[in-house]
Amino acid sequence: MDWSTKAQEIRAVMLDVDGVLTDCRIGYGCGSDEEIKFFHIRDGVGIALLRHSGIKVGIITGRRCKANRKRAEELKMDFIMEGVVRKRDALLALCEQFGLQPANCLYVGDDLVDLGPMRLAGIAVAVGDAAPEIKAVATWVTSAPGGRGAVREVAEWLLKAQGRWDQLIVEIYGG
Repeated sequence: MDWSTKAQEIRAVMLDVDGVLTDCRIGYGCGSDEEIKFFHIRDGVGIALLRHSGIKVGIITGRRCKANRKRAEELKMDFIMEGVVRKRDALLALCEQFGLQPANCLYVGDDLVDLGPMRLAGIAVAVGDAAPEIKAVATWVTSAPGGRGAVREVAEWLLKAQGRWDQLIVEIYGG
C-alpha cells in the first residue's frame, strides 16, 4: 500500500514539540525559569484545519513546559502528553483511548526519541531538518524544517490526500 492510500486511514496526528512545532531552541531570560518558545502561525492554521476535519491532533513530548500547554490550549488540541520518555507507549495509550489502531496515526518527529512511534505509526513524517536516523524511517520528509511550517505542510498534504482540503477552505474561509 502506498502512503497516499494510507492517508485515507489517518484519524489522528501526533506531534513532537521541540524540533517539530518549534525550531529546537529553548530560551530563558530576564531572571525567569519559564521557557520561551516560538511557534509558527501557519502550523497553527494547519492544526485547526485538521481538527475541523475531525482528525484528532495533539502533542507527545519529552519536556514539560507551560508554553507547550498554552499552545495546545490555544489550538484546542485533543491531547497533550508531556514528560514522555517512551513515546511508542504513549502512541499505543492514545490509540486505546481513542479506539484507534497505530495504522490510523500519523506521527511527526525530528530526533531519536521519536523512532519508536515513527516505526509504529501508519504514516511517519520527518521534518526537513530531522536527524538522519529519523529521515531513514520516515514515510515522507517535509520540505520545511521544524518550527518553520512543517506541520502546516503535513496538514495540507494529508487533507488534500483525503480529498478534504478544498471543501475545508470554502467552509472556514469562504474561499
